[in-house]
Amino acid sequence: MLILASASQSRKKLLENCQIKFIQISSDFDETTIQEQNIINLALELSFQKASSLSENIQKISLREEFNNSPLAILGCDSIFEFKGEAYGKPSNKGEAFIRWKKMSGEFGFLHTGHTLIIGNFDSTLKIFKITEIIKKTVSSKVYFSKLDDWEIKSYVDTNEPLYCAGGFALEGIGGKYIEKIEGCFSNVMGLSLPWLRKNLHR
Repeated sequence: MLILASASQSRKKLLENCQIKFIQISSDFDETTIQEQNIINLALELSFQKASSLSENIQKISLREEFNNSPLAILGCDSIFEFKGEAYGKPSNKGEAFIRWKKMSGEFGFLHTGHTLIIGNFDSTLKIFKITEIIKKTVSSKVYFSKLDDWEIKSYVDTNEPLYCAGGFALEGIGGKYIEKIEGCFSNVMGLSLPWLRKNLHR
């Protein structure tokens, strides 16, 4: 069984669409405690800490009996958008989102998603999660944006969608029509590389 250590609705939707059985439990890890300048390493470390935090506190979670002594995989993910060497998380307000889109219009950037799978077995009697393997990787996709007029940017920002997305855009949402093309993994831009997950779950 797979546990998604994230509250992300886009990651949840990706797994549901692929008919991958999972349960979703948000990690309580405080992301502000990690100080890492390298954007690719930062995404990976945040994904690991999210999965690790849940694995360490799994004894506090009421899991169904079917989880007893069965293989369990905890998936942690974190996405960071990189534009000209600068990390773009979620914009703090509409003004910041507008300025970012002015810069990104007609340009390209990289969406980095850190992936961590912590695999093991859960003993519900002893409340112990025995880790057998940890798999980690940052998957990067190159995203090209359309050239936009100011009124288009303002119209998009006014939907509030950019305020809830890494980089200030959602490929699967309203912002999808402003993306010209993607080089690399498509689903990775939505927060989870499904080919990476399939390959490593099969292991």
